[in-house]
Amino acid sequence: MSRSLVAALQLGSSPAGTAETLAQILCYEEEIRSQKIQLVVMPEALLGGYPKGRDFGTYLGFRLPEGREQFAEYFANAIDVPGPETDALAAFSSRTGADIVIGVIERSGSSLFCSSLFFSAENGLVAKHRKLMPTGTERLIWGQGDGSTLPVVDMTAGKVGSAICWENHMPLLRAAMYAKGVQIWCAPTVDERDVWQASMRHIAHEGRCFVIAACQVQPSPSALGIDVAGWDTERPLIKGNSVIVGPLGEVLAGPLLNTAGLLTAEIDTDELIRARYDFDVAGHYSRPDVFSLKVDERPKLNVEFVK
Repeated sequence: MSRSLVAALQLGSSPAGTAETLAQILCYEEEIRSQKIQLVVMPEALLGGYPKGRDFGTYLGFRLPEGREQFAEYFANAIDVPGPETDALAAFSSRTGADIVIGVIERSGSSLFCSSLFFSAENGLVAKHRKLMPTGTERLIWGQGDGSTLPVVDMTAGKVGSAICWENHMPLLRAAMYAKGVQIWCAPTVDERDVWQASMRHIAHEGRCFVIAACQVQPSPSALGIDVAGWDTERPLIKGNSVIVGPLGEVLAGPLLNTAGLLTAEIDTDELIRARYDFDVAGHYSRPDVFSLKVDERPKLNVEFVK
């Protein structure tokens, strides 16, 4: 079936923690099921949280004890993959009949990763993608992913892939995903700027794919009772701006601003053939005699035991 209803669920992480955020997600069950939505994309770091404005007590050359405490609290709010939260999301996907792509903070050993998880309504947790390059001071709290988690997954609505926030600005990552035949590009993010809309329209137009960008929405720092240096305390911390874009760069739904909720659009993957008639970036418009890309998909381990 080439036609399907897809959605971005614009939602913010609850200050009360992961359990409350998960409860808020589950509140959308009836709405998703009744509309027969087949794919729901949720924001970056929705489970686990995006600690915008926090410095974790770190300055160049030294770290304060209170920063270590902040990190311990943040680590405790992250999730295991698999774990109780992924079990709950798998059951949610099954009950609604919707496949899910969601941004989480994933615990692995004593490290954290910013990840996208893929859930199939039929098979539960089927894949994950770890953000390859955390941006700026995100590198203080998140590890780097590797090429072993760059999936494009066959789902009900089509071939689904994900790039997290500013990964969407990495040309070679985009080239790799296009070569894998991505049809529905999922972009979990906390980038609420208007220029993000230009990036999403560009990727849809460049890749001749559908793009679903789901952004968190958070009220002002004063409403959250936190202090963010240099920020207007009455301005929303994250204003949303989720959007769904078609394969010629046309906006199909959104942007959704300053409110939580489902943003939906009907898509037809048969339209991708028509869209790629004059520009197939990984096909007839490529020049492998001039340009080539090598992608190493082997998992990287610092210690390997061989018996």
